[in-house]
Amino acid sequence: MGSATTQALAASTQALAAASGLNLDSAAELFAAARALGDSAQLSGALADPTASAQARSALVSSVFAGASAPVRALLDTVAGERWSSASDLIDGVEELAIRAAAIASAKDDVAGELFEFSRVVAANPEFELALGSRLGDSAAKAALVENVLGSSASAATVLIAASLVRLPRERRVRQLLSRAIDIVSAQAGRTVATVYTAAPIAAAQETRLRDALARRYGGEISVNQVIDPTVVGGLRVQIADDVIDGSISARLAELRQKLAS
Repeated sequence: MGSATTQALAASTQALAAASGLNLDSAAELFAAARALGDSAQLSGALADPTASAQARSALVSSVFAGASAPVRALLDTVAGERWSSASDLIDGVEELAIRAAAIASAKDDVAGELFEFSRVVAANPEFELALGSRLGDSAAKAALVENVLGSSASAATVLIAASLVRLPRERRVRQLLSRAIDIVSAQAGRTVATVYTAAPIAAAQETRLRDALARRYGGEISVNQVIDPTVVGGLRVQIADDVIDGSISARLAELRQKLAS
């Protein structure tokens, strides 16, 4: 992410936090705006063009998104007024605002946890993942498939996020889309996501100790997502963003083999 995008995203996120009247419908409008930008290189390029005046970009937003609600138009105006490193980054920015808006509208629901559980369903069903990630499939049909699978087992925000993301993959894999969404939802709630890989489910007391230890190391609140992985053998492998803490037996054996071979 370029420095221009970092600043633009920060300003856009601040505008979202200050906005009033946002709800789940607003999030759906922002997802629709992201799709419109993703489907039109001319439109996204024009709004991300640093040589165009802010007034011209604002006028373009008013023209193209005239049917959007006032709060959403104001947010898109803020996005267009910022300088982005690329048109792709601008689309990512609008998509992130949509995910954050959905999380804000459903703050009482465990949206990050539900998205994680859905990502595990996708990972366990290659045919399902292929159907969602295929370039040939109709985007609306993919969204309908997600809605049918999740049904009433997930919150409306989770269904909206997952269904919207598969409609605009932009060369990204489904699990990658969901992982990014989980991080964004958690960040909106002020949490850091720790993915724990273990051969068997860890006990509640052990999870609490692990969460407390990670909170001391990284600061802030930690959300723990467990992934059962037989290759871990014993112990735990913990991933937080790009950091990996590998205390598994398999890792120690691999390290020992490497030392014996050297």
